[in-house]
Amino acid sequence: MITRIVKLEFQEDRLQAFLDHFEEVKWSVASFPGCKGMKLMQDIKNPCVIMTYSHWENEEALENYRLSPLFQSIWPTIKPWFSAKPEAWSLSEYFDGFQ
Repeated sequence: MITRIVKLEFQEDRLQAFLDHFEEVKWSVASFPGCKGMKLMQDIKNPCVIMTYSHWENEEALENYRLSPLFQSIWPTIKPWFSAKPEAWSLSEYFDGFQ
């Protein structure tokens, strides 16, 4: 399993549009084949910074999502709303103290 963290920073006047759009697509992403769950988090000090945190069966599952019509419909919609270049990390788990 891999964890994917993506940092997105939005223009202040586009943040609500993103949050509204996310409401429309969140369950489609979270239930995508190979996705084991997803969270959306917002920075406390800068609400325009949003992080997605998702678990994927493997890199192939994540890549299948990135090539899917679902992703191809989401990304072009939200990309113009960014105020900074997105950052992304794919991580393997070393320790999980939440369980």
